[in-house]
Amino acid sequence: MTRFSTRFSTRSSTRPALGARRRRFVLERPVEEPDGFGGSLRRYVAGPVLWGAIEPLGEAERVRLRGGRADPVATHRITLRARDGLAPAMRLAAGPRRFVIRSLDAAGPPGRDLVCRVEELPAGLA
Repeated sequence: MTRFSTRFSTRSSTRPALGARRRRFVLERPVEEPDGFGGSLRRYVAGPVLWGAIEPLGEAERVRLRGGRADPVATHRITLRARDGLAPAMRLAAGPRRFVIRSLDAAGPPGRDLVCRVEELPAGLA
């Protein structure tokens, strides 16, 4: 076996290859503004561009039964380079698609990767 094939056959399957991170995401940050009636309106402002990999989750993970009703949960897993300042209140946009961040988990060595479990918003709610 050559050195080239040995090096790539031992790579961990949990971390996507560098070439798989070709999806462009825009990080959208929430901004709260007063609505004039004592409440507030939330809008999202485009932030930095991030590159990552996206993969859909299985059907079993898409619906959670709680109290007799079905609650939507994460529909996709997005892997990004680790960075500070990401929070579940933010969204990721990929073209016309919007993803609400449900959870953030570090993957691999500290400071290397960040796995976001996200829920895709229907087109009318984005």
